[in-house]
Amino acid sequence: MKISLITVSFNSASTIRDTIESVLSQTYDDIEYIIVDGLSSDNTVAIIKEYEPLFKKKMRWVSEKDKGLYDAMNKGFTMATGDVVGIINSDDLLAEPDVIKKVMQIFNTQNVDCVYADLYYVSQHDTDNIVRHWRSGEVRAFSKGWHPAHPTFYVKKEVYERCGLFNLKYKLAADFEIMLRLVERYKISMTYLREPLVRMRLGGATSKNIQNIIKGNIECYNAFKENGIPVSIFYPLYRILPKFKQFIHK
Repeated sequence: MKISLITVSFNSASTIRDTIESVLSQTYDDIEYIIVDGLSSDNTVAIIKEYEPLFKKKMRWVSEKDKGLYDAMNKGFTMATGDVVGIINSDDLLAEPDVIKKVMQIFNTQNVDCVYADLYYVSQHDTDNIVRHWRSGEVRAFSKGWHPAHPTFYVKKEVYERCGLFNLKYKLAADFEIMLRLVERYKISMTYLREPLVRMRLGGATSKNIQNIIKGNIECYNAFKENGIPVSIFYPLYRILPKFKQFIHK
C-alpha cells in the first residue's frame, strides 16, 4: 500500500528542513510526499527545491496563494494518490525513521480505516527536549475530552472521499471537527499504536494566546452541534484537564 504524506508550509524556512529530512529518512519505501506552500516569501521554496531530487520523483509540491492552513491541507488531500493519507506539519518531524513502516504494517495486516498514536511536544529550538507527552489512549467519547493527536491520525483516502475533507468555516478547530466527524459520526474503525510518532514543536495557532484557546473551544463545541453529537456545557473543562496531566507525566 502507498501512503501520501502532506506538509503545508508558509514562511517555514527555519523548520521545514527538519520536517523534510524526517520524511526522507523513513525506511518504508512506498511514500508519496506532497508539500503545499502558501506562496512563502522567505527561503522555504528554495529548501523544497533543494530536496526534491533526493525523493527520486516521489515528491510533488506547489507554491500558490491559499485561504489558510486547512484550505492548503484540502489541496494536499486532493493531490494525494496514496491508499493512506497522513499529515506532517512544517514545524514538526517524524520521531524515528521507522514511523511510517510501523503505521503501514498495521494497514497492511489489519482491515482498519485509521491508525493513530501518541506524540511528543518538544521545545521550539531543541527537538530533543520533550516538554509534554500526549498519550492518546484507547478510543473514548470526544464529549469527555478525548481525541487523537491529529498529526498521528493516518486514514485511508477512501474514507475522506466518502466523508469529506476539512470544513473551512472552522479556523482553529477544523482538525478536531474532521476527527470528530470521522470517529463518532461515521464510526470509522481504528487501531491505536501505543508510541510517539511525531515530535511537535510548541506554539501552534490554537494555543498561541488565551483568545485563541477560547475561540478554539467554542469551535469544538460548535463541531459537536453540527455533527449531531450531544455535549455538556462543561466540555472545555473535560478537554483542558487531561492536558495538564501530560505535562506532569512526561
